[in-house]
Amino acid sequence: MITYEDFEKVDIRVGRIVDVQDFPEARKPAYKLKIDFGPEIGIKQSSVQAVGPHTKEELADSLVCCVVNFGPKQVGKFMSEVLTLGFKNNAGEGWVLVGPKKGSVDLGSRLQ
Repeated sequence: MITYEDFEKVDIRVGRIVDVQDFPEARKPAYKLKIDFGPEIGIKQSSVQAVGPHTKEELADSLVCCVVNFGPKQVGKFMSEVLTLGFKNNAGEGWVLVGPKKGSVDLGSRLQ
């Protein structure tokens, strides 16, 4: 079990995907994303293994939830700055990304 204080240490924010590119150099099928978190955090990049559950067209302009307070992670020649959250696809291929589906949410809003 964790405490609420432990949960508060994880900074999960909502962002809008503003660019999606193929990532052919990745070991597993992946995309490179640029995600806008609003003026406080700005645009960050993330590598996601979401090929299969999502198309590039579907991801473009969608909202996603990301952990923004992990250190950057080198993925091949790409530096992933945030961890984009998702659930493993039932088919075992890629991740289904998590994000708000309804309502109006400000970019950079923190999950409470």
